[in-house]
Amino acid sequence: MNGVVGGFAALTAVIAVGWLVARTGTLGQDAAAVLSRLSYVVATPALLLLTLADADPGVLVSPALVATAGSAVLAALLFAGLARWRWRLRPAELTAGGLASSYVNAGNLGVPISVYVLDDASFVAPVLLFQVLVMAPVGLAVLAGSRARARSRWRVLLQPLATPVVIGCALGVLVAATGAELPALVLQPVELTAGLAVPAALLAYGMSLHGAPRPASGEGAGPVWLAVALKTVGQPALAYALGRWGAGLDGGALLAVTVTSALPTAQNVFVYAATHDRGTLLARDVVLLSTVLSVPVLVGIALLLG
Repeated sequence: MNGVVGGFAALTAVIAVGWLVARTGTLGQDAAAVLSRLSYVVATPALLLLTLADADPGVLVSPALVATAGSAVLAALLFAGLARWRWRLRPAELTAGGLASSYVNAGNLGVPISVYVLDDASFVAPVLLFQVLVMAPVGLAVLAGSRARARSRWRVLLQPLATPVVIGCALGVLVAATGAELPALVLQPVELTAGLAVPAALLAYGMSLHGAPRPASGEGAGPVWLAVALKTVGQPALAYALGRWGAGLDGGALLAVTVTSALPTAQNVFVYAATHDRGTLLARDVVLLSTVLSVPVLVGIALLLG
């Protein structure tokens, strides 16, 4: 249990520091926006480059991908369909909500939880690679395209290629595919920069909570609770079903895809939404509520399937 508690405790502590900084006004009113852009433009691409440079692209064709990727796509599509039908949300808000419903915190929570529950941190690799190579570029294309004045087909298709996150992913995949080793002169500054990604995102998120209304309150409560339900219950249930009856998984492999799909929404979604100023409040509330509610869900899955 120490792995689970420790992961959530570290997350909460840094968010609390961000809230305290915002409350004291030490860094000014624009600090949260600056930190979000710093994480998005500089630190996160460096982190993704390092992550993918050491990853095995072969995990993208593993049987586990049927469950992890399939459940993520289905959860996102369910949100988009239901939210469009019920609340008539615009494409950018549907995208932010779809990502919030399916984009798991595989980076800083997935590793310690996988070590505790599964005794192997590598189980998070398929979902992590799928998110950064497929989900993030597609989501960013819609978020960026919603702000563009010219909406030509080629502009929308080529927009992801210009985003820092996708560039970082592409460079990481290139390094992994070629087997190249980055020289220390290049690797060390990249590692230093990558170390900013998670704390900057968490601090910015904590700052956004100061003075904010109660989560899932007001007119936007419906989409928030739909995304939270899909993230905490719907996605792990879909992953279990797809893993067991779609990919033929059982035992530890089935437990792994169910646990990783039950992880809460990643702070990346908030950073993406805040950077493009689309669906920011929805993403913020889903991150907070899914992080709290995922704890009993993860414990329950471990007890039932472990």
